[in-house]
Amino acid sequence: MYRLNAVKRLSQNFLMDHNLTNKIVTKAGKLAESQVLEVGPGPGGLTQSILRQMPERLVVVEKDTRFKPTLDMLADSFGAINGKMDIIYDDIMKTNMETLFPAEKKRNWADKPPDIFIIGNLPFNVSTPLIIKWLHAIAEQRGPWAFGRTKMTLTFQKEVAERLVAEPMEKQRCRLSVMAQAWTFPILRFIIPGEAFVPKPDVDVGVVSFTPLVKPRTQHDFKFFEKITRHVFSFRQKYSIRCIETLFPEECCKDLGLMMYKLADLDPTLRPTQLTIADIDRLATAYKYLLEKHPELKLYNYHSSRRILPLKYTKSVVVEDCSDMIEEMSA
Repeated sequence: MYRLNAVKRLSQNFLMDHNLTNKIVTKAGKLAESQVLEVGPGPGGLTQSILRQMPERLVVVEKDTRFKPTLDMLADSFGAINGKMDIIYDDIMKTNMETLFPAEKKRNWADKPPDIFIIGNLPFNVSTPLIIKWLHAIAEQRGPWAFGRTKMTLTFQKEVAERLVAEPMEKQRCRLSVMAQAWTFPILRFIIPGEAFVPKPDVDVGVVSFTPLVKPRTQHDFKFFEKITRHVFSFRQKYSIRCIETLFPEECCKDLGLMMYKLADLDPTLRPTQLTIADIDRLATAYKYLLEKHPELKLYNYHSSRRILPLKYTKSVVVEDCSDMIEEMSA
């Protein structure tokens, strides 16, 4: 109607099949009388399915202002039946989402999730950085998660969707799996074939729902735990201890890597995909303990062009400390 085409640089793929958009909305939960945030509505295919559920209020965040006529039409139609739809033209990566919902919707973290839902057919080029950003917000109970354990239902490339829910021993197990499952309970709801989108992408799409956990599976800071997890999966085909060794300078990496595994009481020949979240949590605790003993290790960066410490750190120091540190950690 409005002669709109998808923009490739924005990774736009529109889903206009109402059977599929209705199915996504059904999996999201009971939207009636709730507050809903839709990310990237585009021409409004998914938006129409959300509005049919009669939410108390729908907020859509769209980066592309070309969709203003279609979104204005939907807002006017919903307003005619006493509904409320707000349109924000902004980059969702920069939007302050904590200001989007009324204070009366707030619930305690341990209570059931609030009547707030996040739904989106995400562009492929932002889906992974966006979910990491939101997992970080969940860990710190910021943004929509300042209101409680707000649920999300989002689309990803099929491969990314499978990684998010992959369990230990599965080939898709990766950093994203661990981070998603440490703070939420992700469920792969169903797969949408690529031909259902306009234009047709080269891949199929997975719909994943996320419910934040009452008690996270780690008590470590998000960035600290993410650092350990990133190193764990740095060489997927090698023993996991070889990955952990990249946390330390070359002159002492083998000794400190082995010390971490002794402190964590783990088999160093385990592959990265075999490690559970509890295993990685123990490795993170061991690494934190090493940093407390030798704070200068924080300065080491494996990806830096200069992989040296500004302070002298010798192998003899590591060997001397090893037995005492293991006994203290065990106690």
